[in-house]
This record gives sequence, structure tokens and C-alpha cells, in this order.
Amino acid sequence: MEKRFFLALVLTGIVVAVTPLLVPKQPAPVSIATASDSTATASASPASPVAAATAAGAVAAPTAPPTQAALPGTPAETLVVQTALSAVSFSTLGAAPFAVRADSYPALNTGARGPVVLKNGREPLLRYRVITGTDTIAFDRSVFTVAREGAPNDTSVTFTAMRGTAEMRVQYRFARDSYVARTAVSVSGLTGPAFLLVDLPHGFDTQEADSVGDVRLLAYSVKPVTQNARGTPFAKLDEGEKKLEAGPLTWVVAKDKYFLVGLLTPQGGKPFAEVHLEGGPRIRKQATHGSATAVMALDNGRAEFELYAGPQSWQRLVKMGREFETANPYGGWLQPIVQPFSTIVMRMLLWMKKTVRLDYGWVLVIFGVAVRLIMWPLNQSAMRSSIKMQRLQPELQAVQAKFKSDPQKQQQEIMRVYREHGMSPFSPLAGCLPALIPMPVLMALFFVFQNTIEFRGVPFLWLHDISLADPIYILPLAMGASMAVLSWIGMRNAPPNPQAKMMAWMFPAMLTMVLLNSAAGLSLYYFIQNLAALPQQWLIANERAKAATT
Repeated sequence: MEKRFFLALVLTGIVVAVTPLLVPKQPAPVSIATASDSTATASASPASPVAAATAAGAVAAPTAPPTQAALPGTPAETLVVQTALSAVSFSTLGAAPFAVRADSYPALNTGARGPVVLKNGREPLLRYRVITGTDTIAFDRSVFTVAREGAPNDTSVTFTAMRGTAEMRVQYRFARDSYVARTAVSVSGLTGPAFLLVDLPHGFDTQEADSVGDVRLLAYSVKPVTQNARGTPFAKLDEGEKKLEAGPLTWVVAKDKYFLVGLLTPQGGKPFAEVHLEGGPRIRKQATHGSATAVMALDNGRAEFELYAGPQSWQRLVKMGREFETANPYGGWLQPIVQPFSTIVMRMLLWMKKTVRLDYGWVLVIFGVAVRLIMWPLNQSAMRSSIKMQRLQPELQAVQAKFKSDPQKQQQEIMRVYREHGMSPFSPLAGCLPALIPMPVLMALFFVFQNTIEFRGVPFLWLHDISLADPIYILPLAMGASMAVLSWIGMRNAPPNPQAKMMAWMFPAMLTMVLLNSAAGLSLYYFIQNLAALPQQWLIANERAKAATT
């Protein structure tokens, strides 16, 4: 096989994988109407479903309001709902949750003690508003009364408040063994079109050992009913930049590296009409804040959705249905390729973990060896095809030189040579494919390690957490060394090729630099892959030497 052809394919793969990471595509600003305060005159975007309700100019467009103090009256109180997995804290001011304690996940930031608490300072995680053509009803301007009911398998909490003659009601029903609360919001006495606006968290307090990585992955995600999920990292929105995610939408999510707050429409229920996003202020160039407001049309003054506030546990998100496991849309514009491979990789890793009952570090070792064993027949065929092409080259060059003045005759003779050796012009391409097949798996693992909570805090040998970079760089350096050895063996007894020789040393160095600050588990997987490939590469090199002497 022509070395330069193989190198071109490898370099193309590198460019495709690295370009979206180094040069992220900036979203185009979408102009939506805003107001300077919660009672100022504003008009919604013409495409917005809330246009009918705001056309009269009586209410503000749906953007996140500043934190408001309670009106004079009954002081706000705190209510805690305990389930088997978490404890959710509510405030009677606004009837919204402001913190979720995930009891199964310890906080990992320096000096932290106890479990993770999903919160954003002293702000509520959600805010509710209802807009009509003539009014805006902000729930966080009222203190609600509470009634709770308990049952063996679920808990119901109902918040009620009056605004004039209208009753505002928010009900949460918690299952004991999940992070989900079935939520219903209603306002009585409404006339004309009305919309519920739910403001999602502006961000989350970081509780990870890698606080920079945690902040970097702050994002909002949405799932259109008929399209793939798409995400908007906080860093992609400049301060004050606005973006409209048009509906209908199945769910909307605010997330950090490992946890999320998501609103899902019930199965067969009314979808969200749209989501308004806005970039928030930056701290030392870090995008730590954003704004997102989900809009849902009220049906007879009532709207329902499911509230998920907890870990990005892949199995739990899959059980939620509605493609909720894609709350982390992997791969950018390569999502249609990377996301399916990510799903396959996660299913395999979780199955192996359940089957072998070992820590994830050893699961990655077994997985790396298994991939190489599965690929062994394909690689064997590809490498032998390369040896055949090596034998074929002198004949092909002779034909090209003999008939260089007659292109048609030259093509016929080249095809004859291929047929006599049981090959075709496509044999070089077919031989390269096995070398490219592991690339989607490696890309999928690169993204999986960014958000997979199953790897969070998992120790392996000297590593205290395989989801973080190796602090003493042993694994990435060992990976680079093993790749260099693999390249050296591959060049043994091969025809001289200066370009191939240069890339054989440059590519390991480049990949080592990339992996120095990546998850240690990714370096571990690639290192094991290289070790498992060494015997086959050595056998093929010897086979190539024998072929050259015959």
C-alpha cells in the first residue's frame, strides 16, 4: 500500500478530530426582544409563540430577571424533601427548589466534606413566571403556603399563593428511587393566551477537583422534537449576546461537568415552545454565568413537566427516555458520527463493568485489549494487502513507464496486473480502513471522559481519579513511547519513505502533547491498545522481510 496514501488518510482524520476543538464554531447572535426591567415595554420576536401575549406591550419578553426580594408579609421558609437518593430544598418564596443534595456523590473540591450539593450560590434553581397579554405574574414575588402528603413510594408537595383573586399553585411529586419530580404549575382565572416561563439556573457552584474543567463545561442543551439535541456552552455566548432556540422542544437542560437540572415534557404532553438564551458576565475571562428561559403555552391555565435534578448517570438518563442521554451533545458538527459511537462505547463499558465486577481502570484495560483482538483479523488482512502492494509496485511502475504515451492502454495493463495478483485499485483503500476504524472509538472516548460520572473519582494504581489528567504524566508519556515503538516496528523492512519516517515520530509526539492534560483513563486505553498491537506488528514486519527476499 502506498505510504503517502495512508498518511493522507491519517492526517485527514487528525484534522477532522482536532479542528472543532481548536477552532470552535461561534454561534451567530439571534436577535430577540428584551426589556430593561421586569415591567418595561417589549415586543417578542415575530417567530416567537409568545408574540401574541406580548404584542400589547404590557409585559416584558422572557429573559431572566434579577434576584428579587420578597414583598412585605409572611417571611419565607425552607422545606426539605428527602428521597432515597437526594434531599431537595425548597423556599416558600417562589415555590422553587434552590438546592439538591446528591447523597451518593461526594464533593471533590479542595477542603470539601459531605455530598455534592447542586446549587448556584443563594439563588433558586428555577424561577416561574406567567405572562398574558395584559399582565406578568412573577411567582418569586409571593410567599406560598405548603401542604405535603407522603406515601410509601412517593411524596407530594403543593405550594399555593393568592394574587388578587387568582390562585397560583405549584405541585411536585417525587418518586422515592429517582431524581425526578413530576411538576405542575397553574394559575386560575386567566383569559386569552398565556405562557409559563421557567428560568433555569444561571450556573452552578463547582464542587469538582478540576474546577476549571467544570466551569468550562457549563452549558445549556435543548432537544427539538424532530431533530438531534444541540448544546450551547456558556463560553459560546458573549456577555449580553442573545440566542433563540425555536421549538417545539422535548426538553431543556442546564448542566455542568457531571450534574444537570433538566425540564422534560411528559410523554405525549405539550412541548416547550422555545428557549431564550443569553450570555452572562465573565470572571477572569471565564464564562461562569448564563441565562436560559423555557417557554410553554398554558392549557386552561396549567402546564406540566418533569424536573430532573441530579447526576448525569448514563443509565438513569437512558431510562428517562426522550433521548435524554444526549443531554451532552457530543462532537459538535460531527455529532451524527460521534454520538452513536459514544452510545456503543458506554453500553460496552457498563456491560463489562457489570460482568467482570472490576474497577473502571481495569475495565479500560480489558476493553483496550478486546478492541485489538476484535480488530486482529482485519489488521492482518490489511497488512498482508500492504505486502502484496509492495510486491506489485515494480510491475505497476514498469507498466506506467512503458505506456506513458498511451493512457488508455496503460489503464488496461494496470488492471491486468491487479487481476493477475487477485487485487484491485481499491485494495489500498480497503487496506487502510482497519487502521481508521479505531479512530471513532478514540474520539467517542475523548468526549465520554469529559462528562461520564461513572468515571468520576475512580482510582487506579497511582491515580486517584482516572477522569483527571495524570499528575505525574506517566501514562501519556508511556503511551507516546509505545506508539513510537509501534511505528518503529512498522517501518522495519518497509521501502524507504522519508515522509512516512517523519510522521512516524511526529504523530506520537503530537498525541502525547494532546493527552498530557486529558483524562488519564484515555491515555490508559490508548497505551493498552498500543501494547496489544505490538505482537501483530512484529509478526507482520517479519512476514514483510520474508516477502522481500522471495
